[in-house]
Amino acid sequence: MKRFLSKFWLACVLVLCAQASLAQFRIEVSGIGLTQLPVTVAPFRGQEALSQKISDIVLADLERSGQFRSVLAATGTMDENSKPELSALRQAGADALAAGSVSKLADGRFDVRFRLWDVVKGQDQGGEGFAVAATDLRLAAHRVADYIYEKLTGDKGVFSTRIAYVTKAGQRYQLWVADADGENAQSALASPEPIISPAWSPDGNQLAYVSFESRKPVIYVHSVSTGKRRLIANFKGSNSAPAWSPDGKTLAVTLSRDGGSQLFLLSAMGGEPRRLIQSGSIDTEPAFSPDGQHIFFVSDRGGSPQIYKVPVSGGGVERVTFSGSYNISPVLSSDGRWMAYISRVGGAFKLHVMQLTSGAVTAITDTLADESPSFSPNGKLLVYATQQQGREALMTSTLDGKVKARLNGQSGDIREPHWGPFFKP
Repeated sequence: MKRFLSKFWLACVLVLCAQASLAQFRIEVSGIGLTQLPVTVAPFRGQEALSQKISDIVLADLERSGQFRSVLAATGTMDENSKPELSALRQAGADALAAGSVSKLADGRFDVRFRLWDVVKGQDQGGEGFAVAATDLRLAAHRVADYIYEKLTGDKGVFSTRIAYVTKAGQRYQLWVADADGENAQSALASPEPIISPAWSPDGNQLAYVSFESRKPVIYVHSVSTGKRRLIANFKGSNSAPAWSPDGKTLAVTLSRDGGSQLFLLSAMGGEPRRLIQSGSIDTEPAFSPDGQHIFFVSDRGGSPQIYKVPVSGGGVERVTFSGSYNISPVLSSDGRWMAYISRVGGAFKLHVMQLTSGAVTAITDTLADESPSFSPNGKLLVYATQQQGREALMTSTLDGKVKARLNGQSGDIREPHWGPFFKP
């Protein structure tokens, strides 16, 4: 119970030993999925003048998804207008080819264009073009990867989305917003006091989080674009664990204003909260179902931390987890099919995934200190914090655990990840 109480009562013992770093991350992909589409991404014509190569970013995105593997093929010099030598690509084992170009425009922006080919069928799969500022070249590459992913899998790509996370350097805490691959990190907030539990709004424009700058946990909502924020919950006692409703109008929060640790619903603009459950137990870590009809949460009402759900309108509480004696940190996939959570197994804290219809549970990690899982907006990947070789790191994983990628900072540790919604142009 010590870990449960310290995290969810938000006691002063915080395990946020991460160091802030502006350095770019290194993506390390490991594992092999059951089926991976062989794809060739030709070097984009004109990218040799760039510090980061468009084709490399696209390929790293695709490999990290677990759906693709890279095939090296002699493509020669080509761009989006070139007719590829399909027979040579077939012999190399490629099922798809992406080729494109990047050039600088007169106004200083860059024109990024590409085309996708189905090598097996010999069909042109279309393409797009983006005129972007130099600072958005990585975003353009992610959008190329999104297009390829959607065309070849039928699912929407998430490479142009963002993640939020928290770091600590000395006595300085920072909230960061970064690309989905961990690159291009921008500081959203810095504080000498702890920052925890960042949560994206459904429209991707705001982050709710908990700050200790008032010497107690208080909930703010922060505008990502303007940097302005508003105080949402500063009631007596602890204010923690904010979670957005799917429509962005409501926050589920954990408050101790009435004694104990209880769940409340609160307007995203603030105001008087409504208590969701009458309970003498510790109830915390709320998470809305995708349809907004239920809230999943953690409670010790059965003697040890387990995951339960309750209708948003109130009513009977239903237990969700039965395997294991210690289950925390529930998150739901966007299609409502999966719940990820952390389970203690033999003293180790491991990431698990449950199929909600059947109740089948799969452990998808072999690490010992996993925390803070969060689904990608298409529900195909998870990001989570863990420890590897004595260091804290962010990892992404496919839902079967077959393909993982480490987002490894050049220095320092990172914690509390939360994956943002789809990119909205």
